[in-house]
Amino acid sequence: MQIHVVQQGDSLFSIASTYNSSANAIIDANELDAPDNLVVGQALVIPIVGQFYFVQPGDSLYSIAGQFGISYQELAQINNFPVSNMLPVGLRLYVPPPTKRPITSIGYIEPLGNTVSDTLENAARKTTPYLTYLAHFSFRVNRDGTLSAPPSGNLRQIAESNEASLTLVVTNLEEGEFSSDLAHIILTVQAVQNTLLDSIVNTATSGGYRDVHFDFEFILPEDREAYNSFLRKAKERLSQANLIMSTALAPKTSATQEGVVYEGHDYRAHGEISDFVVLMTYEWGYSYGPAMAVSPVDQVRVVAEYALTEIPANKIILGQNLYGYDWTLPFVEGGEAAKALSPQQAIALARENNVPIQFDTTAQAPFFYYTDTEGNRHEVWFEDARSIQAKFDLIKELGLRGIGYWKLGLAFPQNWLLLDDQFNVTKLE
Repeated sequence: MQIHVVQQGDSLFSIASTYNSSANAIIDANELDAPDNLVVGQALVIPIVGQFYFVQPGDSLYSIAGQFGISYQELAQINNFPVSNMLPVGLRLYVPPPTKRPITSIGYIEPLGNTVSDTLENAARKTTPYLTYLAHFSFRVNRDGTLSAPPSGNLRQIAESNEASLTLVVTNLEEGEFSSDLAHIILTVQAVQNTLLDSIVNTATSGGYRDVHFDFEFILPEDREAYNSFLRKAKERLSQANLIMSTALAPKTSATQEGVVYEGHDYRAHGEISDFVVLMTYEWGYSYGPAMAVSPVDQVRVVAEYALTEIPANKIILGQNLYGYDWTLPFVEGGEAAKALSPQQAIALARENNVPIQFDTTAQAPFFYYTDTEGNRHEVWFEDARSIQAKFDLIKELGLRGIGYWKLGLAFPQNWLLLDDQFNVTKLE
């Protein structure tokens, strides 16, 4: 699988010719809605086996082979190129596909209202072949320990038909917000806990769920140990029912990080108790904050490296957003919220406004600016093939268990192509 960044003067025909592919294959792979109007800076996935590399000044067979994890002798042999010869700049070398490694992948899905929309069900059908778990968000805990369930529609049947396991996501959401008060009740009142665990086990076993995922947020610092104790109790009860237990963790960079978002989450305890954890490594750029990459890889790396000091790598799932944001400039604290948009919508917006897509090499994320019809300046950050590849590379480098997507419903076809190309998605028996 090849990633190509559109340059001035590129056409689908010229790109396809460069990589021995076809225009139709590229259109289908990237779900291009305007194939004759590519955006400069747009990243395309070229659906070929392996990839091509074009020699740059200073390259050697040894340095190129090192980038792709093969020997320089193998690279030379594949390309019928003498090892002793100098590499001419611009030479096209073929690089074979990497050996796939297993990965656990989770996709959160959040039905809103009283039904599961056709859009969400279609998203589930398209993505569950690439998922270990379809995470049903969310079962909200009431103050008496009972659960309020989201609509389920055909999600169970869709998951089962694609061998994806269902995850029951339990939250302390109350009136649309994570509630510290509700979390305190859950974590300190034994009667509420007993009712809650009964409700979870009954709902999970009757609904065909394999994993119970606790996403409790804004836990008061003084409730940290109570949360750990609750998780131990929950793990024992869920294991008796042959259920897996996982948790979501705020993106901490140290054990002493302050703030109600972070202090209630004890990385080491979660790593010991849970079967696996999902690091919520996104929302650096968020709807009410200043414009920036949603999940800059340099910041994601810091969180993952800290997590590895507390949690085994084979229990860590790296969180990943499937969306970007469009901010109106200048940023004003408490002002207008940025608008969420899919990678496909972001590219269409750049095309409509005839602006090039740029790429931040530190954050490993694409962005662009445009001016709307009312004269307002905008800044857009989103995800593309390059940014998701940076996360896949990080997962492989650090030996992490997998990736967790928040959330399904916004189109990002390149992600699923690259995931399938580089990993074997684990399916539970």
